[in-house]
Amino acid sequence: MKYLIVGLGNKGEEYAETRHNIGFKVAEKIAQTLEAPFKSANFGWISEGKYKGRKVFVLKPDTYMNLSGNAVRFWMQKENIPLENVLVVTDDLALPFGTLRLRKKGSDAGHNGLKNIQEVLQTQNYARLRFGISADFSEGKQVDYVLGKWNEEELKTLQDRIDIFAKACLSFVFAGVNNTMNTFNGK
Repeated sequence: MKYLIVGLGNKGEEYAETRHNIGFKVAEKIAQTLEAPFKSANFGWISEGKYKGRKVFVLKPDTYMNLSGNAVRFWMQKENIPLENVLVVTDDLALPFGTLRLRKKGSDAGHNGLKNIQEVLQTQNYARLRFGISADFSEGKQVDYVLGKWNEEELKTLQDRIDIFAKACLSFVFAGVNNTMNTFNGK
């Protein structure tokens, strides 16, 4: 069985430590856990490893957030990975910092990366793991906040949260979406 875990983010050093790139950070932790380094490939960087007998591809698209769907579709087709074995990791303004929410399907909730994936795949029926970044910004400052760096308070627990999210992703691979939702949602 093959799985594709996609961490959403933007390429480039200027985005590396921003809230919007949390998907990349979770993907990097998964690749480290699998001892499977990233390699430059079509539509991004890919890590290929095994987890409990299952083949896992971890993708960091290099298409920028709003064109992530092209990378997801390419790797699904190239490796013949069914939609139910795809998990997308992304940031979410509507959730308090560090909150984990896994869903089997759903709307894009205004997230440009999810919106593009939905448009390209022509469905909302793919699993998504949302990392809460809160909405602690004043009116008209959403872009600055999302593309801003973590504050001191967030940095104190950020790595622990990334570790939990990586464990949730690997649980998705081994235990399935329902068991993973029951175990990790709200933690």
